[in-house]
Amino acid sequence: MARDMSIKKVLVIGSGPIVIGQAAEFDYAGTQACRALKENGIEVVLVNSNPATIMTDREMADRVYLEPLKAEVIMNIIDKEKPDSILPTLGGQTGLNLACELAESGFLASRNVRLLGTKVDTIKRAEDREMFKDTMISINEPVIESVIADTVEEAVDFAETHGLPVIIRPAYTLGGTGGGIAETMDELKETAESGIKASRVGQILVEKSVAGWKEIEFEVMRDATGHAIIICDMENVDPVGIHTGDSVVVAPCETITKEQYDMLKGASLKIINALKIEGGCNIQFALDPNSNQYYLIEVNPRVSRSSALASKATGYPIARVSALVAIGYHLDEIKNEKTGKTFAHREPNVDYVVCKFPRWPFDKFTQANKMLGTKMKATGEVMSIGANFEEAFMKAIRSLELGIFGTRQDKYREFSDAEIVEKIAIKNDERIFIILEALSRGVSVEQIHEITRITADFLEKMKNIVDIEAEIAKVGLKDLDEKLLRNAKKYGVSDKYIAKLVDVSENDIRALRKKLNVMPKYGIIDICDDNSGNGTPYYYSKYDADIDNTINNDKKTVVVLGSGPIRIGQGVEFDYCSVHCVWALQKAGYNTVIINNNPETVSTDFDTADRLYFEPLTTEEVLDVLEREKPEGVVVQFGGQTAIKLTKAVSDAGYKILGTQPVDIDAAEDREVFDELLTKLDLSRPKGDTVFTAEEAIKVGERLGYPVLVRPSYVLGGQGMEIAYNETDLVEYMRIINQVEQEHPILIDKYIMGMELEVDAICD
Repeated sequence: MARDMSIKKVLVIGSGPIVIGQAAEFDYAGTQACRALKENGIEVVLVNSNPATIMTDREMADRVYLEPLKAEVIMNIIDKEKPDSILPTLGGQTGLNLACELAESGFLASRNVRLLGTKVDTIKRAEDREMFKDTMISINEPVIESVIADTVEEAVDFAETHGLPVIIRPAYTLGGTGGGIAETMDELKETAESGIKASRVGQILVEKSVAGWKEIEFEVMRDATGHAIIICDMENVDPVGIHTGDSVVVAPCETITKEQYDMLKGASLKIINALKIEGGCNIQFALDPNSNQYYLIEVNPRVSRSSALASKATGYPIARVSALVAIGYHLDEIKNEKTGKTFAHREPNVDYVVCKFPRWPFDKFTQANKMLGTKMKATGEVMSIGANFEEAFMKAIRSLELGIFGTRQDKYREFSDAEIVEKIAIKNDERIFIILEALSRGVSVEQIHEITRITADFLEKMKNIVDIEAEIAKVGLKDLDEKLLRNAKKYGVSDKYIAKLVDVSENDIRALRKKLNVMPKYGIIDICDDNSGNGTPYYYSKYDADIDNTINNDKKTVVVLGSGPIRIGQGVEFDYCSVHCVWALQKAGYNTVIINNNPETVSTDFDTADRLYFEPLTTEEVLDVLEREKPEGVVVQFGGQTAIKLTKAVSDAGYKILGTQPVDIDAAEDREVFDELLTKLDLSRPKGDTVFTAEEAIKVGERLGYPVLVRPSYVLGGQGMEIAYNETDLVEYMRIINQVEQEHPILIDKYIMGMELEVDAICD
């Protein structure tokens, strides 16, 4: 059956502002959906309140309402626009909750507006904890022993009967909001109360904890006929107990047997059919590491952050296909947009390793509670692709932009071996890096596994990286031959870290790689049926292949540097800018190339640029791509601070920077140069001076008098920028800033009160 021709006008609900647990993935999903609907001649009305998104651009929908996402607002828009249908499953938990509210109140029925895709009954059976549990029991799918509670007392009764710890999961929330693991009765009471408040229906699930089991996810797609396929299987490196959004995740699963895979695949297909979900859905399992026993954790009856990851990991446009399924298409009727060949009913083939690493805000909020649990704290994530786990894992770490280029960090050297082992047990944002430090000191895989319950196979792979780094440090530059260097690159070891180990510059290692012909080849993510690579834009670097995928440079090429992961101070607005840059360049007749590593964004979609490189935004990887692409120029000013920081390296390598020139970028970003410019222009500003060390800062602070403002160069969103009210503050802030080596000066200036004004200007 082709599309339902009675659908003529659809209201698409967005996800609103970026919040922890709900980020740019819904801009990507909503954008794909709007385009798919419009291509099918459907009038699209969009409501969303986030101005930083591509979704709220005029060309995405026939009409866009920048309005609060509240039921009464949606009702007014429906009465004004009179759509025949509403599509809520691409707007995250916000869209889903609004659709349920409008349906339950009888409003949609009174206006003859139908819900497209997943129906209200299905949403309830997946989101309402009691209905979900009953449905799973009815199809003999194992669910963890639990109770549905509306009061704190009911939660306490369950814990008294079944013991602690327990996990609390509120109904109808996103990112585990309001939930958590309770180890004590006091924690249980506090978490149960917050969970009941956070839930739209005042309901929580209290379940026995299976923390420490493997967490496995399946991304599934189903149409109205019941035809369902597995798009992607994913394994969390962190065991159950840490929210999947705060876990390192690999695709495909690395440490489960074929029998276990087939068992969970069968369960996933049975579950999506029992729930009658139409479109994409994410299913999470807990798997006993010592047997084939498993439990179902939860189902997201909508596209999610995991859906964005699965989509980018496989090249399968989940949101687009979900939208087309919602208007009546069957999977075997949906064709590859690039080649015109049918693809949506075929399961993708993943012959590489994808690694997702969460991006937390703790580099900016240094005093925040960094403990990780079932409530998501990551603001975003990065995705990397490699030929093996080691390569993908290290590329992901570099993509985080935390100044980490290898397995060991100087800040851990002050801790004894015993202290490092103690820190392994702490579930926070540093645990993976502490584990790498422990492996470097000879702590055994068995001991780390015992403490963390991270599967030993993953720890062995991390040890492979540690071991080859140690070998390089041992032999030094003199004996760093082609074989050792190639093996290091196969395991994802960066030029910058190799340079540190043998005490030379990063440029020296790059020159050595070229001399020994240790250069990356580029793999391709093929979304076509014929493995031809036609029309497929996804590339990733790898060192295990002799064959390189060729590129067609029939037109002049411009490379656009993206903005990396979403974090405090650098959000989806830079992805918006990058995408508009690409569209403008394409209209001007250029081949466009994007380098980025954020799986949630429109810039990394399958049809945005002519070619996409999923790579860390570091000097090494960017220069490798530029050598391959030989562009006319490189655009840095739309990728936020991430791209701006690469200006000097790109320019020094001989590539033309388009737009604002490097010398002018430096005049704005380098605090000392900027101060000189203000002097030259005779513009007044607070008195201040530039420094590099805490000792220099103290002298400036004494001379100016407190309070003073501490401002590093080349930072985003005021990162590291603090008001110091005394010497103690100043020393602490300088310590935090200097955890990452500073190439440019830090400005200490007198803090003054006053009105703040901004002016936006444009100049050719």
